[in-house]
Amino acid sequence: MEKSSFKERIEEKITEIEKFLEELYDYFTPLNLELEDYKRDYKIKAICERYCEKIIEAIEDLGFLIINLKQLKYPEYEKEVFDILKDNKIISENLSKKLKEAKGMRNFIAHQYGKVDDELVFNSISEDLEKDTKEFIKSIELSFK
Repeated sequence: MEKSSFKERIEEKITEIEKFLEELYDYFTPLNLELEDYKRDYKIKAICERYCEKIIEAIEDLGFLIINLKQLKYPEYEKEVFDILKDNKIISENLSKKLKEAKGMRNFIAHQYGKVDDELVFNSISEDLEKDTKEFIKSIELSFK
């Protein structure tokens, strides 16, 4: 794939992530939920969990696109994507760690390894997901312009 195609695909993926974030927070924020409200409402949990999955999957896809565009060492395992971006100074060490944790949460939700930790998902949405996602997008945009 030529560079212009990668750049278009990267821009499309960024737009997709921003759309998912907006949809999640358009739904989540007006509810002004407390953790106990969240835990009791299975519909809200299902919506929020699905958006978390979609956002984290799209972030990982974007990481792969950057690796391909920059012709970096291709990861053997998906979990290495964020390390490769960190090692090539595209994202910070702290953001790499947080995104790997988010990927672990996404895998847990997607594959239902056990009972989903409602508090973890709720806190992620309330405190970290939007900020970390926007930081990731900004880092990516700076790396390919």
